[in-house]
Amino acid sequence: MNRRVRRKTLQAKGNVTEAVTKGPVNEVEAVVCLAKEEREVDWSSLPDDTVVALFSLLNYRDRASLASVCRTWRFLGSLSCLWTSLDIRAHNLDSTTASSLAKRCSKLRSIRFRGASAGNVVINLEAKELREMNADGCRDLTDASLSMLAARHQRLESLQLGPDFCEKITSDAIRVVALCCPRLKRLRLSGLRDVDGVAIGALVEHCRDLSELGFFDCMNVDETALGNAASLRFLSVAGSRNIKWTAASQLWVSLPNLVALDVSRTDVTPDAAFRLLFSESLKVLCALNCGSLDAGVFLAYNSKTKVLLARFTDIVKGIATLSQDSHSAPNLSGMKRINHYNNTSNNNSKISNVRNSRIGDNKSSEVKEWLEWVLSHALLRIAESSTPGLDSFWLKQGTPILLNLLGSLQEDVQERAATALATFVVIDDETATVDPARAEAVMHGGGIGFLLDLAKSRREGVQSEAAKAIANLSVNADVAKAVAMEGGISILAALARSPNRWVAEEAAGGLWNLSVGEEHKGAIAEAGGIRALVDLVFKWPSGGEGVLERAAGALANLAADDKCSMEVAMAGGVHALVMLARFNKHEGVQEQAARALANLAAHGDSNGNNAAVGQEVGALEALVHLTGSHHEGVRQEAAGALWNLSFDDRNREAIAEAGGVEALVTLAQNCGNASQGLQERAAGALWGLSVSEANSIAIGQGGGVSPLIALARSDVEDVHETAAGALWNLAFNAGNAWRIVEEGGVPALVHLCSSSGSKMARFMAALALAYMFDGSAPKTGSLEAARRMAMRHIEAFVQTFSDQQCLSVAATSWAPAALAQVAEAARIHEAGHLRCSGAEVGRFVVMLRNGSTVLKSCAAFALLQFTMPGGRHAMHHASLLHKAVAGRVLRAAAAAATAPLQAKVFARIVLRNLEHYPAEAM
Repeated sequence: MNRRVRRKTLQAKGNVTEAVTKGPVNEVEAVVCLAKEEREVDWSSLPDDTVVALFSLLNYRDRASLASVCRTWRFLGSLSCLWTSLDIRAHNLDSTTASSLAKRCSKLRSIRFRGASAGNVVINLEAKELREMNADGCRDLTDASLSMLAARHQRLESLQLGPDFCEKITSDAIRVVALCCPRLKRLRLSGLRDVDGVAIGALVEHCRDLSELGFFDCMNVDETALGNAASLRFLSVAGSRNIKWTAASQLWVSLPNLVALDVSRTDVTPDAAFRLLFSESLKVLCALNCGSLDAGVFLAYNSKTKVLLARFTDIVKGIATLSQDSHSAPNLSGMKRINHYNNTSNNNSKISNVRNSRIGDNKSSEVKEWLEWVLSHALLRIAESSTPGLDSFWLKQGTPILLNLLGSLQEDVQERAATALATFVVIDDETATVDPARAEAVMHGGGIGFLLDLAKSRREGVQSEAAKAIANLSVNADVAKAVAMEGGISILAALARSPNRWVAEEAAGGLWNLSVGEEHKGAIAEAGGIRALVDLVFKWPSGGEGVLERAAGALANLAADDKCSMEVAMAGGVHALVMLARFNKHEGVQEQAARALANLAAHGDSNGNNAAVGQEVGALEALVHLTGSHHEGVRQEAAGALWNLSFDDRNREAIAEAGGVEALVTLAQNCGNASQGLQERAAGALWGLSVSEANSIAIGQGGGVSPLIALARSDVEDVHETAAGALWNLAFNAGNAWRIVEEGGVPALVHLCSSSGSKMARFMAALALAYMFDGSAPKTGSLEAARRMAMRHIEAFVQTFSDQQCLSVAATSWAPAALAQVAEAARIHEAGHLRCSGAEVGRFVVMLRNGSTVLKSCAAFALLQFTMPGGRHAMHHASLLHKAVAGRVLRAAAAAATAPLQAKVFARIVLRNLEHYPAEAM
């Protein structure tokens, strides 16, 4: 199939120009650009037939928009010749709207709709000339509704309901269809509980031209009655159960006109399949995923006149043979016995072979079209079932077949093939895990280009399913790169602006997956993807949870990049995301909106987004409220957002005023069995709030100490590290220090100080213990044992960063090189991100005068970390030390004869660090 959109002839001043292009997303824009290349067009002077030709290139929504330009175009846009087909699956039409469209639908031939309610609206279109009706999502469609549809459209030739199960349709409705629609040629129904002989008999009696029947995934089908349908050329009972195959094969083999039979996903027996293959008229037997046939069964048949399509045959080769117009009689010498795959060529050559095949006559063309339809349906059902043990089938046969079906001339086949590609690559929905071999097989087979071409189609159903497939495939990093290289980002960004919610939703999902890769974020921004995603939030503020979750998820990924986060804010993303967090009740949307706000707030040092989020009306209150959600993911992301926001002084106090302290303490108390991510963020948010002494006291008084101690006992480094940080802040207050002791926090901190694999966790645990026993807390006999244990482990911790030989050399010479060597060995790089208040720095200075040699060493070690050049807040800490006139204390500590060697050397290093930030410069 030529994968370009064929544009109709444009006539201008008697000259005919054929415009053929690669199908841009905006069809109107393409036509305008094409016309401008020829000459400046006076649109009001265009001939009527030219305007009609242009209108025919558009979907009905764009056509209706252009019809509002002027009276002439309104008249031309309503011509019935432009309204021969209609796809309303993405729209909720009411009876009034349908009635207003009725005048245009007098020659409507084909309609597609979704849902039982839409079926009731279709009746109001009064399309008496309707020939084809195709509906999905019809689980709630009743006998009464289907009977009314049949009675109002008696010229129907094709009726298709599925692939969703029509659970409320019975044989009674089928009989009504047979009586009302005598011209019916094709009937495809899915998921019926029972198709009895009376219903099938009515179809046989009244629909004399009936050539195709499809009963998919039905509970019971009367196989005997089907044996009387002499006019049938195509029959499918794929997925149907309780068929008596011995009787069925004996009866169906005698059907004089039966050319193709689909028994896929059934329990057809080998004997029945063998018997059916000896039907004189039968050319094709499709038996995909039939358990009794797939288990190494030998079947003999004439491979020159028959095509058997099963997992153990070469399906692609079988399809290709249909292009040969062979009518020779059966030849027993040509019998073929099969029990294995016959795959000798690679996938690309298979696709090419099928695409280059040509059908010789109309009957063969009908077989090809039917086969495309049943294959797309069967493969989608197999993909949805996630049947194990099919890896080899998907890689060797399924992938090339689906890529071939993308080139079908049938729109619904293209849609199902794209949906099947989107489905079969996903092996775990919960974790969004994609099978890399399957995804790469699609990529290497040229599938990315095929899907992107479909995504540029003007048919919105095809656009939606192609975008879904691209989105799922892009979970694989290599495929994502291929999508980007082939221009997929610009295509998805354009589709995200579609007025069709389903198209926009899948495009947003594609951008969400692509935005995981750091290398794609800038390209998405350059393609206008950020603006498009933000606009989606305002376009569907409610009722479109799928598109909102995907848009918010993509914005969350993009906001993790500093430059893109600023673009998100400039595009109105802060207001949009806060609006979702405040008003949307869908948990998936809430989770992604909170995650996006958390990422926006994570760039406090480089842009103003942190403050902007905090200042947005209702933002902090909404996030505090979400920490009480029943959904763990929502709680986790809301706590993460509050953690990041708490780094801003004003936000910190505002969060507390919004009830954040109480909410986060409650969250910490209830997250003992929660995920590691939630535990980390709950502790982290309390850590951030506890920077304020008032909040610290409130956390201690509100019961926050006990859950933080419990989290400090976690074996997960990220969890116990953040808990240690919160306990360090809390221990600054004497009342909290006492609570930590009473709640059994000393053993937990001692364990961290000595055993954690995180240097930061050990460091902050040591500082918390130092605060608790530096003399600020009340002294009692019961504390003495805990104090001795704490001092012993603090000393051991400091010594792990001290090489005695290097310390001795440095203390002897005070040479810069020797001091630098000690400083580098002692340095904890992550500690440079910590920011202390003046009171905290002052406390370490006072600790240098403490009688405990352990506390002196600990204080000097801490000040060394906070003032190391290159640290994020080193200048801030140096300024605080200068203001506190700490130089004298540091010099005294460095010169004290009785001070421990570590304290003396570390104090001298701090003095050298301060030289990088002289007081005059402060």
